[in-house]
Amino acid sequence: MTRNAPDPNAADPCISGPPAPADDTTLRLLSAGDLAGIDIGLADVVGTVEGAYRTLAAGLSDNPRKLTVKPADGHSVSYAMLGRDGSRDVVAVKTSYKHGLDRGRQEQHYYTTLTLYDDRTGLPVAMMDCGRIGSLRTPAVSALLARECAAPGARSALVIGTGTQGRLALPFLLTTLPGLDRLMLFGTHPQGIEAVRARLHAHFPGRDVEVVGDARAAAADADVVVATAGGHTPAAVEAGDLRPGALAVLVGHGLAPSTLHHADRVVATSEAQMHVTGTDMADADGKLPAVDTEFPQVLAGRAKGRTAPGERIFAYNSGLVVTDIALGHRFAELALGRGLGTQVPLWR
Repeated sequence: MTRNAPDPNAADPCISGPPAPADDTTLRLLSAGDLAGIDIGLADVVGTVEGAYRTLAAGLSDNPRKLTVKPADGHSVSYAMLGRDGSRDVVAVKTSYKHGLDRGRQEQHYYTTLTLYDDRTGLPVAMMDCGRIGSLRTPAVSALLARECAAPGARSALVIGTGTQGRLALPFLLTTLPGLDRLMLFGTHPQGIEAVRARLHAHFPGRDVEVVGDARAAAADADVVVATAGGHTPAAVEAGDLRPGALAVLVGHGLAPSTLHHADRVVATSEAQMHVTGTDMADADGKLPAVDTEFPQVLAGRAKGRTAPGERIFAYNSGLVVTDIALGHRFAELALGRGLGTQVPLWR
């Protein structure tokens, strides 16, 4: 299932270099509204994210372990991620802060930003809201994991959760696995379910989704399970619920720890990241099992995503900042080319 890896040193026709800033005293701010009007296809997103992984696997990019701050009562969580994209010569810092984890979705506050710098000139490119970038990058990674790790001939998929990550999960899965003919969804929010349907119809007008009331029962019929739900979800698919050959991808919540600990094979976008953000999947001793391979190595052709058709595979999808940089740079290129954003004299 793995494609032949391109030469990481070859020029990417989609990369024209970072948009040139006006000077070193101002910073271009790109708001959520600025980025909302940028039209980008799902295949473009998948290709951009895949390229970032391949460049990382080639040793040309840097993606240090993320820093985390969380109070003892768990009401908020903050992340900081620094990285460098070697194919674009772009350095970036991403921050993420969520408040109200002990409350309902409507009472939570979430802010995430990405600041890009041109490492050729040493000048800033832009600071942008990172919400849309994350909402595209993460389901694109899940779709790539499905392409590389799903059993041959996979035909059915179950998405758990209807939030930001769940709403584009099915369109991206169909982009990389067009042979899927049964699409299932477990969700508890009627508005979220309708949003999933609307996104699916927007990208694949002839397709619909089957809403299921029992996630564990539905998992038994799914070749691919993508768990994107929030922490309050009642869904907790166990290892025994998965059919032979199933791929279970964890993005948020919806999978019980047994799906990791009893998996035949474990793939992670980053083992170090999994140990930072995946502690809720630890066993009674607070331990996580070893990862069999990291996903960048699979895309580079140095490791296999799947080694046998009947393997039950657990895949941990933790965002890597190099993928945010690649996709953020693409958005900045498109936005600045249209003159979008606000120039702020930050360093005057």
